[in-house]
Amino acid sequence: MTTDTSIPQRFGSGQSVRRIEDEGLLKGLGQYTDDLVPEGQLRLVFVRSPYPHARVASIDTAAAQAMAGVVKVVTGADLVAAGVKPIPTGVPGFNRGDGTPGASPPRLVLAHERVRYAGEAVAMVIAETLQQARDAAEAVFVDYEELQHVVDLDDAVAGKAVLCDAAPDNVAAEMRHGDAGKAQAAFALAAHVVQLSVVNQRVAAFSLEPRSVLAWVADDGRLTLRMSSQMPSGVRNSLANDILGIPPDQVRVTVGDVGGGFGMKTGIYPEDAATAWAARELQRPVKWIADRSEEFLASAHGRDQQAQAELALAADGRILALRIKTLANVGAYALATGLLIPLLIGPWVQTSVYDVPLIDFHIRCVMTNTASTAAYRGAGRPEAIFIMERLMDEAARQTGIDRVELRRRNFIRPDQMPYANPMGHTYDVGEFDKIMEQGLALADWSGFEARAAQSRGRGKLRGQGIATFLEWTGGNVFEERVTVDVRADGVIEVFSAVNQMGQGIATTLAQLVVDVFGVPIEQVRVVLGDTDRGEGFGSAGSRSLFTGGSSLHLGAEKTLEQARQLAAASLEASTVDLEYRRGRFTVKGTDVGIDLFEVAGKQPQQRIFVDHTSTVAGPSWPNGCHISEVEIDPATGEVQVVAYASVNDVGRVVNPMIVRGQLDGGAVQGIGQALCEHMVYDRASGQPVTGSLMDYAAPRADIIACEFVTEMNETVPCRNNPLGVKGVGELGTIGAAPSVVNAVADALARAGFKDAAPGLQMPLTGAKLWGILAPAA
Repeated sequence: MTTDTSIPQRFGSGQSVRRIEDEGLLKGLGQYTDDLVPEGQLRLVFVRSPYPHARVASIDTAAAQAMAGVVKVVTGADLVAAGVKPIPTGVPGFNRGDGTPGASPPRLVLAHERVRYAGEAVAMVIAETLQQARDAAEAVFVDYEELQHVVDLDDAVAGKAVLCDAAPDNVAAEMRHGDAGKAQAAFALAAHVVQLSVVNQRVAAFSLEPRSVLAWVADDGRLTLRMSSQMPSGVRNSLANDILGIPPDQVRVTVGDVGGGFGMKTGIYPEDAATAWAARELQRPVKWIADRSEEFLASAHGRDQQAQAELALAADGRILALRIKTLANVGAYALATGLLIPLLIGPWVQTSVYDVPLIDFHIRCVMTNTASTAAYRGAGRPEAIFIMERLMDEAARQTGIDRVELRRRNFIRPDQMPYANPMGHTYDVGEFDKIMEQGLALADWSGFEARAAQSRGRGKLRGQGIATFLEWTGGNVFEERVTVDVRADGVIEVFSAVNQMGQGIATTLAQLVVDVFGVPIEQVRVVLGDTDRGEGFGSAGSRSLFTGGSSLHLGAEKTLEQARQLAAASLEASTVDLEYRRGRFTVKGTDVGIDLFEVAGKQPQQRIFVDHTSTVAGPSWPNGCHISEVEIDPATGEVQVVAYASVNDVGRVVNPMIVRGQLDGGAVQGIGQALCEHMVYDRASGQPVTGSLMDYAAPRADIIACEFVTEMNETVPCRNNPLGVKGVGELGTIGAAPSVVNAVADALARAGFKDAAPGLQMPLTGAKLWGILAPAA
């Protein structure tokens, strides 16, 4: 078959095609959940607990119910009486250390009898307007009996307060991986043992668009939701099967534009279920839009792990064993992702790009009186890689081996691929030394001393940090369904269950369609976010292109082959005698032919339609080398990132502009965690003290005083999918934090503060570093 490559060269894979999503957004035509205002819409406001742990003695709703505009006031007791079931937690399938089943309190749509974190919803007010609902919510009187609380991990495992009777030590679940005996023997023989206490602090996802849901009963009698979600099918199934107890086909979930998700919008929340129930109960549209304070209080947070990590090395620097003991804060309710992330996902990548023969991991997931933790950009991989890269740099300092050479000695070699890591996961490909060498060259690693001298001349301390690492992508859900619809009107419409949330996936999918059909991208329409159109896992775990794109590529090829057969029949020719170029079939050596869309118009339904499901062979393992340089002002302790270069093995690149945007945006989030972000709960009161943008330090442009230098290496394509692509959405976040923290540690060590390096904990605020530097001033 011959093809015309001119259109794919302009709009297909490998081209930085402008995002097709952007024109409507720039013109103000975006359709976020709050942009929809159906006739008769009601507004919903929640009454939230001011206490981190308390019994709900009584709730008086009479005054609120009598206020102007109020349609209904609902309590947790009302929902229990109505048969609304708890939202499933993640403990089934996990055990506690004594072998008993995993434990978690029931997660109710509205708390009933007991609240377990400040901000948990206990009642809701539905009114004609938002202000009326807010006013009435303040009139709801709740009588609380305050209980002892715990927000600190050590206090929690000591049982200073108990969230669930089945777990007096508040441990929801725990797991061990590896061989403790063999690891101990390796440590006993080691020439060097490096020990670190590492904290990955709690952070907020902080999407620009807050959680949003609009629910109504459609003309066909079905409950319909429009919401800001990464996984509409999962929300529909949880709402129907687990909470309301109705058939899933009686629920439709649609998603329009989404202003960021970062993993925080991957599952159903109590507020989603409450809004849906209210719409069904009242037979009117009901809308809830979280305010920023509610997002800090009640959305899922990320990270919040503390680990005792040890690395055993031979005299030549070869790694002998890795031992880690982790406490992971899962918050008040042990959600599925909250458990999976520390118990499995993090350990899957913990040994990273290094050939580590023995491991001994012990992870305990601990409940506290805080908002639950779940997925946040990277979801377990940033925590694991941060530990590993901090250990590698500290090992270099303690052994005297150059940190680049230490990494090189321990890299998994290309000839070891496919490589099974100690957790039993297999890397299909990887050339980690090559990626590091390219990163060193890109960052001008060897020219650092001259730049450090210039910084000293300005009175600044300069440090250089490196992180070499990999991650796992795919979400362990490798099947995806697509539909491809070639229409007589000249449009190819494709549907996928992956979801847009600002990452440009619609553009990337359209480019894959152009690759196969050779038509202008303007003739491709991408439809996402509608459970009536199709069901799938959604977008999480950097899987959208890896799984959804692969399925679309194969589905498009299947559609083109079907069109070829139909064209051959129309032209009374053999399929082998047809060639296809730019949307037209022609008989070889003649001018006899038929347009693709004309073939569609000859069909009974005026279309060529293919419903295709495919499965990729396994996860992808993108990897990278991220190198940063920082300057520290000794007078204030303030840190600025003054250079940042990265080489990223992401396999085949469909849209370089979008990939760079993902890598750079992810890096900014990682730098934010390294230098400023921290969701803090006060140990004494249990209250969140960084619950607004006055207190929570989101990353700003001024912490990065440089242009990112970002390159992609496409020479090692993934072998587990037909496109050769690897996930990219979280790679930047994973590499940035360890690179920057290692740079700060390097700056301190060069300035004579080597002993302070092992104790550094994120966020590296000016106050923390000034506390280290000031005594020497």
